[in-house]
Amino acid sequence: MKQFVLGTVIAGVLALPAYAADYRIMAPAAPGGGWDQTARAMQTALQDEKISNSVQVVNVPGAGGTIGLAQFVNQAKGDPSQLIVGGYVMVGAILTNSSPVTLEQVTPIARLTGEYEVIVVPANSDIQDMAGLVEKLKADPGAVSWGGGSAGGTDHITAGLVAKAIGVDPTKVNYIAFSGGGEALAAILGGQVTVGISGYGEFESQIQAGQLRLIGVSSEERVEGIDAPTFKESGVDVAIQNWRMVAAAPDLTQEQTAAITADIEKMVNSPSWQKILQDKGWANTYLAGDAFKAELQKDIDSTQAILKEIGLVK
Repeated sequence: MKQFVLGTVIAGVLALPAYAADYRIMAPAAPGGGWDQTARAMQTALQDEKISNSVQVVNVPGAGGTIGLAQFVNQAKGDPSQLIVGGYVMVGAILTNSSPVTLEQVTPIARLTGEYEVIVVPANSDIQDMAGLVEKLKADPGAVSWGGGSAGGTDHITAGLVAKAIGVDPTKVNYIAFSGGGEALAAILGGQVTVGISGYGEFESQIQAGQLRLIGVSSEERVEGIDAPTFKESGVDVAIQNWRMVAAAPDLTQEQTAAITADIEKMVNSPSWQKILQDKGWANTYLAGDAFKAELQKDIDSTQAILKEIGLVK
């Protein structure tokens, strides 16, 4: 009888789920922006799906994520509980800030989402559409101020590409960088800048409330659920997609990296994450492992070429 009881206890212990990891996710930007939203979306999905027992999000804003990246690289070495959110914006910021710390020093886990850029104006702006913006840019590019995320990021690159596409010197773009989506939004709503540029998710509530007018989307074709023409439809030959990723600490073992990758894959395939993507209007661009590492290097090379072209990197 004792043997039977002991066997049952052992079997029960072996049947228990593996211990779920605790995570600390750094969003290297102020609250309200895309990285902050991504980190908090991960927190929700990882906890709701019981992939992790506890997920903490910390914000370390500044310099397009490079301040947070430097802190992460220096303080998180060998710690499998530490994650950082990043993306296209960080790639550009590393180049424009000549950052001594790069993405080569972290452990890339996966690309998670993609989001198109949108251009908005305050509801009371005299700019009604992309044609109105183009007219103002051609007349005096410096008189049009653009409010967006970090210098050298996707927002800045897109503004430069729009200028270049319509025959305006992209180095004349009057771009005002904000460290977080909340700050940029306040400046746009307050009329401190002429236009706002960012991902749709950062402006959605204000667009729906009628406080902002959406005049263009950077997709190749119209996006379902977003009532606005593409830049191309409006005669501006630009299409670009921002992407966001998650990386782990430097100096992890293969086993630690594999365990984190498995957790992120579970999260991406979960109903909670799928609902978040739908609610936020984010595209599922999940790519992991060596395929992601190769794509990341390709994006770093192409971003360097774009930034040189629009005068942001020498």
